[in-house]
Amino acid sequence: MLIWRAEKPSVIGIGLMSGTSLDGVDAAVVQIEGSGLQSKVRLLHYYTRPYDDELRDKIKELCSPASSDVVRICGMNAYMGEVFAEAALEAAQEAGLGKDEIDFVSSHGQTVWHMPEPPENDPYLRKSTLQIGDLSVIAKRTGWLTVGDFRPADMAVGGQGAPLVPYGDLILFGHPERGRLLQNIGGIGNCTALPPGATAENVFAFDTGPGNMIIDQTVLTLTDGRMSYDAEGAWAALGTPDEELLAELLAHPYFRQPPPKTTGRELFGADYTAAFLRRAAERGVSAADIVATATAFTAHTIADACQELVMPRCRIDEVIVSGGGAHNRTLMAMLGALLPEQKIMTAGALGLSDDAKEAVIFALLGHDFLRGNANNVPAATGASRPTVMGKLALP
Repeated sequence: MLIWRAEKPSVIGIGLMSGTSLDGVDAAVVQIEGSGLQSKVRLLHYYTRPYDDELRDKIKELCSPASSDVVRICGMNAYMGEVFAEAALEAAQEAGLGKDEIDFVSSHGQTVWHMPEPPENDPYLRKSTLQIGDLSVIAKRTGWLTVGDFRPADMAVGGQGAPLVPYGDLILFGHPERGRLLQNIGGIGNCTALPPGATAENVFAFDTGPGNMIIDQTVLTLTDGRMSYDAEGAWAALGTPDEELLAELLAHPYFRQPPPKTTGRELFGADYTAAFLRRAAERGVSAADIVATATAFTAHTIADACQELVMPRCRIDEVIVSGGGAHNRTLMAMLGALLPEQKIMTAGALGLSDDAKEAVIFALLGHDFLRGNANNVPAATGASRPTVMGKLALP
């Protein structure tokens, strides 16, 4: 199945990504040669369009059944399409590229609900997922072919619709001799295990649990909205994790589930953080110690996943961190202490921007959709078979 035939030896696409951290839209302008697992990609330019506080709050409202409704979801779907379109246009302009030089846009969209398993009490609900940011709006505003809405296709063949980045991780970071764990720390943490000489058949991946989500919400609450994140982990560095509270957090049943597994704000969102903060207040934990505990929670969930769920299946020599968490020095130091036998590094150390990685991968996913190539990794998502993920909107 070939949807699109490029007449050039290489194409230029823009990958758009906005994750559960709700920082904004990341746009990666990339040049791609070849296709499938033999693709070669070069990052030409990285651009980010931050969300302002009001938009971030509006999206958070959509992510909660208590504050969301069909009118808001419907309207915000179109609005977010405009936001993604503007990010793509601005990225191309900053890259110094004209309209005719961009071949396609590929957008992950903004997740507002992810339901990898259906509720047991309603036969009309199926496993499903919802990312907003209307593709037709992006295509019409930019004038470029636009690909997106990847996750439903994987779910339609029995997968959880996530994680999707292992496909790109294998292309970008597979190594013939070194076992690598690709750990993205966005709002949620997700990892891809690449054994030495990895193939699509032996790659596996899953969500490790909260990434920056609980840290960010904790900082936002403790500062009454004056700070939205702990820059470089400076606040956490002033505190000491409360070991009893940390143990309670780590007792959550999600961490004992075997992969494939995925999670999001549905499980570790504002309500979860509010309960954590109430428990910390009951124990009289100081603000710095609370932030340190939240940071240690993320570090331990990642390290535990590596030691208990990954290393029994394959050798891991290097842990390569990307996403916003790669800039949190305290979190990175905690990971190093918890995984002393593994080399901890960032994607940037290997030549790919820590912040751009996922946007680059969604450009790859969109390109392979256009080529008609299966672009999921069943071993990572639990899908019954490889399939072509994505939908197309014409300009």
